[in-house]
Amino acid sequence: MSTTTPTDSVSSDEQKTGPVQPRRRHRFILMSGGAMLLVALVGGFVPQFRQRQTAAADTKELAIPTVEVVSPTATTPRSGLNLPAEVKPWQEASIFARVNGYLKDWLVDIGAHVEKDQLLAEIDTPDLDQQLAQARSQAVLAKKNLEQAKKTNTKWQELYKQGVVSQLDAENTDTSQGTNQANTEAFAANLRFLEQEVAFKRVTAPFAGIITVRNVNVGDLITANNTSFEMFHIQQTDPLRVYFRIPQEDAANITVGQTFDVQVGAESAKTYPGKVISTSGAVSPDSRTMLVELQVENGKNEILPGSYATVRVPQVALGKLVTLPDNTLIFREKSVQVGVVDAKGVVQLRDVKVGRDFGVQSEILSGVTESDKVIVNPSDSLTTGTIVRVAPSAAPGQSPTPSAPK
Repeated sequence: MSTTTPTDSVSSDEQKTGPVQPRRRHRFILMSGGAMLLVALVGGFVPQFRQRQTAAADTKELAIPTVEVVSPTATTPRSGLNLPAEVKPWQEASIFARVNGYLKDWLVDIGAHVEKDQLLAEIDTPDLDQQLAQARSQAVLAKKNLEQAKKTNTKWQELYKQGVVSQLDAENTDTSQGTNQANTEAFAANLRFLEQEVAFKRVTAPFAGIITVRNVNVGDLITANNTSFEMFHIQQTDPLRVYFRIPQEDAANITVGQTFDVQVGAESAKTYPGKVISTSGAVSPDSRTMLVELQVENGKNEILPGSYATVRVPQVALGKLVTLPDNTLIFREKSVQVGVVDAKGVVQLRDVKVGRDFGVQSEILSGVTESDKVIVNPSDSLTTGTIVRVAPSAAPGQSPTPSAPK
């Protein structure tokens, strides 16, 4: 009978469990190594991934330009508006010759105040005088021939009734009378024409005014209807017409009968009341302005026609004045444009009509509104559809800092 000792039992268990333990250790080592490797890979990849994302975001952000914007300013000039004006005579005329001849005498010089139909000059017309004398003789002769034809026709018509002459002879005498009648009327018409022409030997003023030009001297050869040779120029200076142009936005506020101050010359010069007598009733497509005509009394001849003047339009007759800084304007080949940014940051190029230049700002007649955001210092390559980022607004009371032109 055999017996088993404790030692043998232990040896037997070790034999059974001995191969399992190394395998577990090996598995544990592999798992630990894999975990460490995974941690290392994750620890190295995540920073690189984040760095790449950051770089991509920075690149994308740098690809979208940042721009400063301003909104158009709409104001009403508190002190009114001064507009350039032009002083014109109430009426003026260039005086030309209607007959050929030589200047016999001139009676007025520049600066002379003349009345209507006052004699200005006389023209010697020898050729016309001869034509007139001939026409008078022809008219007298035609009249006598007509009288003779009438007497002859009357006798022949009586003889025809008596059967003494033939019907043909009676008709011939009647025709002769008609021919002489026509000749008499023609010669009389020619005589009247020449008499009217002779009246133009006397050059007279068409209306009361001032002679501003005299281009003739005694003995000068005068050619009829020569529009390149003006003998005299006359202007009526009381009253005067003053023309100025009002912007489209204010055109509806101008009515006939309004009175505006007209200043002639320097700022310290005297002002004169001007009454609106008419407007063009239409806006010019070139300047987007309406022409206004004023009547200014000039009884003392203090205002000279052709002078530069300024019309002061009061605040009550003005609408809003829309302006933009000059550094927002894009000057293209045939137009002036601005870049407007919408709520999504997309740029739209708009054509604008520019009015008066105020130095650093310009009046905008059309193309933008007060709510638009206009790009400051836009790039020359800016196009519609470009995406931009709007820079933070400047502090209240400060304008965006202008950058160097691109």
